[in-house]
Amino acid sequence: MNFTKMQGCGNDYIYINGFQEHIAPSRKPEMVRQLSDRHFGIGGDGVIFINPSREADFEMEMYNADGTRAEMCGNGIRCVGKYVYDKGLTDADHITVISAGKVKELELTIEKEEGKPGDRGHVKLVRVNMGSPILQPALIPVEAAGDRVVDESILVDGKEYRMTCVSMGNPHAVVFAEDVAGMNLEQTGPSFENHARFPKRTNTEFVEILDRRTCFMRVWERGTGETLACGTGCCAVAVACVLNGLTESCLTVKLLGGELQIQWDRERNLIYMTGPAATVFEGQI
Repeated sequence: MNFTKMQGCGNDYIYINGFQEHIAPSRKPEMVRQLSDRHFGIGGDGVIFINPSREADFEMEMYNADGTRAEMCGNGIRCVGKYVYDKGLTDADHITVISAGKVKELELTIEKEEGKPGDRGHVKLVRVNMGSPILQPALIPVEAAGDRVVDESILVDGKEYRMTCVSMGNPHAVVFAEDVAGMNLEQTGPSFENHARFPKRTNTEFVEILDRRTCFMRVWERGTGETLACGTGCCAVAVACVLNGLTESCLTVKLLGGELQIQWDRERNLIYMTGPAATVFEGQI
């Protein structure tokens, strides 16, 4: 089987061309666990299959490293955009990708080498219309009494935290804190992920505000653990920052693996994410 290893801000996945590789759905969870293993497999935060689609230009079928399906990955979908252009599956610089029934629009920034007439170039940056944030607790989902969860108390391992909950097609709990770099996410992350208030578990972002346009974030991803970046998490963080009056609606989110630019268009209620996508290596397994 051919594969391509790609990363966006260090959030790395194994990409498989579903136009060419045909794998039975029942086999995929175990195969994903094996491929994602960083000691005995290729290694990655999960596996993404790029498939044909009738509803969009392409389908992104995404799995976490533990073999569970995931709804959306902002870093992953940018790499899908790079993959399909760089591999010649499309010549367009504006494409649509569907994941878990939701269609996203991608704008590709193409970089061409000077002195090479006719060079198609390759994708350097991708801007994604990530859609509207979901704030209703039942749709995130999170157990809560009101119509939003903003700066709400939650008790985790006997300690009180304040969280703001947002869905970007997948659930996020955003927690503002100091000295985020020094936090022990290996201990705190699983307790948030599996907390009784999150019926489908949750991704958790721990955020330190640097100024009105910049923050630093670490993330514990549902089904994977701590990753170097999370695109949907950055989008959720931007929404949480604005709802709590901490930043402007255009925000640079600094991550362990790089930076993402997030804009919340309040008038249209749409989130735009811009960031890099890179190919690491290719092979057969």
